[in-house]
Amino acid sequence: MRKVTFGMIVGNRGFFPGHLAQSGRSEMIAAIEKAGYGVVAVGPEEARWGAIESRQEAALCADLFKKHRDQIDGIIVTLPNFGDERAIADTLRLANLDVPVLVQATPDTPGLMTIADRRDSFCGKMSACNNLKQYGIPYSLTTLHTEAPGSDIFAQDLNWFAAVCRVVQGLRRIRIGAIGARPSAFNTVRYSEKLLEASGISVEPIDLSEILGRVNRMKDAEAQNKLSAIQKYVSTDSVPMDALLKMAKLGTVIDQWMEQTQVSISAIQCWTSLEEFFGVVPCTIMSMMSENLMSSACEVDICGVVGMHALQLASGTPSALLDWNNNYGDDPDKAVCFHCSNLPKHFFKSVKMDFQQIIAGTVGRENTYGTCEGLVKASPMSFARFSTNDLEGTIDGYVGQGEFTDDPLTTFGGAGVVKIPNLQTLLRFICENGFEHHVAANMSTVASAVQEATDHYLGWNVAYHE
Repeated sequence: MRKVTFGMIVGNRGFFPGHLAQSGRSEMIAAIEKAGYGVVAVGPEEARWGAIESRQEAALCADLFKKHRDQIDGIIVTLPNFGDERAIADTLRLANLDVPVLVQATPDTPGLMTIADRRDSFCGKMSACNNLKQYGIPYSLTTLHTEAPGSDIFAQDLNWFAAVCRVVQGLRRIRIGAIGARPSAFNTVRYSEKLLEASGISVEPIDLSEILGRVNRMKDAEAQNKLSAIQKYVSTDSVPMDALLKMAKLGTVIDQWMEQTQVSISAIQCWTSLEEFFGVVPCTIMSMMSENLMSSACEVDICGVVGMHALQLASGTPSALLDWNNNYGDDPDKAVCFHCSNLPKHFFKSVKMDFQQIIAGTVGRENTYGTCEGLVKASPMSFARFSTNDLEGTIDGYVGQGEFTDDPLTTFGGAGVVKIPNLQTLLRFICENGFEHHVAANMSTVASAVQEATDHYLGWNVAYHE
């Protein structure tokens, strides 16, 4: 994962103590670098105290940011004293980077409230935010109104903001491979390419016949590396070699096509064309892609893989696409999440390759090898679902958090029990608003960052489930 780099604006107002701007600049740089992030900032040799107060200093800082446009993922506005709200807003307008902005204010110390040490950042933050609102510049806030740069809570907020930046930057430039047509039985995965394109998300389609045609032309020797990778990835003891070789060829062709078209993530047609006309399910090769942070979703669910990718960008760990599938006994806050399955290995207690029991009933067991079967391990869980709302011309969604539990479960495929506070309210929200039965999941607590990125900066309508 590429290191996140922040542009930094140090606010200053001349009749407040300049030493606070000087020390505040050093403290913020130290906090950013301690967290493992890069920083781009005007130096004290370029502007007084290395802070931004005048229109000229705003232009100087904006020019620096523009020179580093390709590096800067977000901007941190730090207020070690009241700060000049006009200079802060002018810098952001002149730089025109269109990246997330975090506004931080350093707290006063009760024993240091004389004119020599008084900050008034508490008040200055309101003025800075007021000007950003007037300028139409979106911004994010820290958990507490004032936080010291070296505090634990600011360290948490800094990591949260880095996740926000990764999601915004990652979604604005992603190319998604749509491999095959939407299965006719799945109206639920309809979507608008044009609405996604308006947010910077491009879809590159390819017909399943082209993929299978390339597979048919491939010699066995060309797929040996992928075959070896499959056998190392998951237990294949009960799977015939001819099925494994088909998977290896399919995986090799998809890898080559994605590289040629510069596609990073994918959604693949499965039900039931691949089984009927090729003789395997694509679950294992999809699981391997998701495990390697190249999220892959079933049933050409493009919006589903957008949710997977958003969670993965925020957390840096693999995502899965699941069904909200079953109740779990009579506990209103628990449910069974299931797929048949292409879950990444990251999700499982233990996993083996097997056949797909549902589709086997219609096309035969011998044509359905390739699923990843096992129970999901206990873990924190974030979930997300996005959907293109063609009637309103918007992208809508919801996010939230819960946990995968250790509750017993006897089933097939990939499945786990989830516990989500106020689950019945969420389920009613899903049904009332017509969201799909698929949901992206990630073993992390990043829902807030995903919501901030998509709702606040991308302009989607994304609800946070409390």
